[in-house]
Amino acid sequence: MKKIIVAVDGFSSCGKSTMAKELACETGYIYVDTGAMYRAVSLFCIRKGLMSDTEMNEQAIGAELTTMLLEFRTNESGKSEIYLNGENVESSIRTLEVANGASRVSTLGVVRRELVRQQQLMGLNKGIVMDGRDIGTVVFPQAELKIFLTASPEIRAKRRMDEMKAKGEAVDYESVLANVKERDDRDVNRTESPLRKADDAIEIDNSNLTRTEQQELLQKLFAEKTA
Repeated sequence: MKKIIVAVDGFSSCGKSTMAKELACETGYIYVDTGAMYRAVSLFCIRKGLMSDTEMNEQAIGAELTTMLLEFRTNESGKSEIYLNGENVESSIRTLEVANGASRVSTLGVVRRELVRQQQLMGLNKGIVMDGRDIGTVVFPQAELKIFLTASPEIRAKRRMDEMKAKGEAVDYESVLANVKERDDRDVNRTESPLRKADDAIEIDNSNLTRTEQQELLQKLFAEKTA
């Protein structure tokens, strides 16, 4: 069975990471969470005072990137977790503030170019599953299997709200829905690597799919591409 690159793109809160993680686990592939990488950059910028609610200092961010080390380590349960300069920030990057900052910082060319460079190095030997917003169009346009995952904004807002409530965060549906729509607009309309479906990507709307149905479909597509 030949090794391939699997690129999973789509809107926020569609379950891209869950889909990609499960496929990587089932196939023995390496999973790379690019969304976590951008969230880590967001956290880094917030901590450094390089980004406020209304402004970003792109020049300073570009200069500070040389002091930022991102890496993935596997924990005792076999889960891949992201480290920022040696610190496990897997939990710290999951707040609404950091998520919104990630969408903003990802519009900066200097950030995207550096992370894309790192991501492409990870795929040199194939055998990886990577999810994000520009994997099939910019990072790996040569990927053998490209998935574009989508769902309605309302469904995605409910999913995100449930996830945040489970962590004890106080949130309301309308605020989360507004944030989902704002991130969608920013992702689609940014100048640098906007979110779009690759011409050869397979679109999956999982608004009404169960997790099992989604994985069965993905396994079928994977089997066809690696046969």
